[in-house]
Amino acid sequence: MTGKAYVIGTCDTKGPELRYACDLLEAAGITPVLVDIGIRSDGTGVDITAMEVAGHHPWGIDAVFVDDRGQAVTAMAQALQRFLPAQPDLGGVLGMGGSGGTAMIAPALQELDVGIPKVLVSTVASGNVAPYVGPADIAMMPSVTDVAGLNRISRRVLGNAAHALAGMLASPVPVATDDKPAIGLTMFGVTTACVGQVTERLEAQYDCLVFHAVGTGGQSMEKLVDSRMLAGVLDITTTEVCDLLMGGVFSAGEGRLDAIARTGVPYVGSCGALDMVNFGAPETVPEHYRGRTFYEHNPQVTLMRTTPEENARMGHWIGEKLNRCPGKMRFLLPEGGVSAIDAPGQPFHDPEADAALFQALEHTVVESDDRRVIRLPYNVNDRAFAEALIEHFHEIANVE
Repeated sequence: MTGKAYVIGTCDTKGPELRYACDLLEAAGITPVLVDIGIRSDGTGVDITAMEVAGHHPWGIDAVFVDDRGQAVTAMAQALQRFLPAQPDLGGVLGMGGSGGTAMIAPALQELDVGIPKVLVSTVASGNVAPYVGPADIAMMPSVTDVAGLNRISRRVLGNAAHALAGMLASPVPVATDDKPAIGLTMFGVTTACVGQVTERLEAQYDCLVFHAVGTGGQSMEKLVDSRMLAGVLDITTTEVCDLLMGGVFSAGEGRLDAIARTGVPYVGSCGALDMVNFGAPETVPEHYRGRTFYEHNPQVTLMRTTPEENARMGHWIGEKLNRCPGKMRFLLPEGGVSAIDAPGQPFHDPEADAALFQALEHTVVESDDRRVIRLPYNVNDRAFAEALIEHFHEIANVE
């Protein structure tokens, strides 16, 4: 067992609940550290006071302890983001709270490395948790009742959360003995054939981490890039850009590709699934898109074919991002189609739209010996295209 269990919440409103979890952790043989983030707490009976946490805010404690509650909550969240990763004895975290507490705790948990145990009991855990989980491995547990007093329900829920964290700390995952470097690959259902061929060829040399390009997938991959945990990236499926620019449901945000630029990690990218914007069931498609070309992937996912104008916009957006990348990079353009359903006879086959995408990329990217855009006469899922991806990755990663 390594590290202590940091138990975090607002002790001015949830003191008994937090101490209950600490008692259970201690009974399980885990050393708890009670961290108070209560804006109105007096610091009694805690291991780390709210004042100590607030001291980590870039502007000091005066930025946190203000009369405006919303401003204070935001500032405390920022302070906790800086405080938590700096603790050398941190083994795992148990947070609990309502909407305010969750908003303060979750951003700090996102700052921690993947693999550090993170459990967050929250009143908002049964809704859309994407803003709270983000690209991290946070286990959110619905509190069922409000986190407001100990009762027959809250004792069970908080107890289960405490015991879950205790189990994670008491039985750590064995460290992998495989010393192969890790690389990130992005995949969608319509690019699975390509990614499968690439991983099959590279898995003897690399630990291949495949990320589902549904927004959090791209974010998670780039978090690992920023953490220097990936030796290279094969970003075959950049479809999250479609949803960012056209309002789909799988956007990875404006920060997509920024980690590549920040780190200079060896990067081979492509246009996988840039032919589609993702929506939910058909009735969820925005009214202004009525009359477009759609494909029902399943009852819960409706795909919309991108137009030449939209593709040109995406090509320019991606190209501008690639221009900021200082490392070695290649971006491959599959002239035979960017997805399994963008091929002759398939519902999204549209050579004019693809051409607009490729031309925008070529016109935007400033090429050099290290930064190249390469056209290939294949569909993204053709074996020859997978071979080209591998060849170019070996070239820039200096692998024989």
